[in-house]
Amino acid sequence: MDLLQLADLQPADIRQIWALAGGAPGPALAGTVAWSFEGNGIRTRTTFIQAFRQLGLAFTELPHLLKTGERPEDLAGYLDPFYALYVVRESDHPRLSAFAAASRRPVINAMSAQGHPCEVLTDAYYVDSRIKPLREARVCLWGPSTNVFRSWHELARVMGFGLVQVCDRRFHEALPNVQFVEPSALPDAVDVVVTDSWPASAEAGATTQADLAPLTEEHLAAMGHPALLPTPPFTLGRELAVDPLAYPGFVGYAQKELLLPVQAAILRWVLASEKRASTGDAHADR
Repeated sequence: MDLLQLADLQPADIRQIWALAGGAPGPALAGTVAWSFEGNGIRTRTTFIQAFRQLGLAFTELPHLLKTGERPEDLAGYLDPFYALYVVRESDHPRLSAFAAASRRPVINAMSAQGHPCEVLTDAYYVDSRIKPLREARVCLWGPSTNVFRSWHELARVMGFGLVQVCDRRFHEALPNVQFVEPSALPDAVDVVVTDSWPASAEAGATTQADLAPLTEEHLAAMGHPALLPTPPFTLGRELAVDPLAYPGFVGYAQKELLLPVQAAILRWVLASEKRASTGDAHADR
């Protein structure tokens, strides 16, 4: 089974991935991973490569895999015989989806312009296991919607919990499980605040400074001093006016350590799903 977006998963799929992340290491896996990362991807690249090694998987980098002029079906047709799965960071989500549809191997979205499913599965696993069960947790997204926030929106819909998103009214949307509010109407008793770099389109369209309100110490205090989980890379003076290192509730460094076990769990899960499909037990997985 592919992991392109969280909207494609069931609650049981997510719980199984998290159970694998928190469980004992399983047996070594066989096969070779093809990986291709657009941009820096410093943390995601680091932890996926370590996960490949930890699981006993060989891995080959294919730089700019989907940036060529070849059709996705030709790329998949030529490459599938040599690889067990693909891990791809590619901004062009439709092209990534087309490649996944053409391939006979699982494809993991390591980030696209539409979503960041592996990152958000890790963030949510931390909240659910270290702060409060997601169904009880008060999770606040700070700022206009980004690919990270889109994955949070999908996760909330799949898992059936609520989110609050704080941003200027012009960025509000009608989404299930998401309550949009303005910075002047802050939620109280928040458990964790997640930030992300503002999208360039939002900054380009801002008409006043208030349109894009950086998160401040005063905001955090008004929300009950929640845990602070900024999505890296964060920029002081843009989405954040408070230095996370000076805030007692900053959990970013410890939380991102979970990228490795969660990504290893995702690899195990997609390969196990593929094995079931190949033996006829999960025809609907592909």
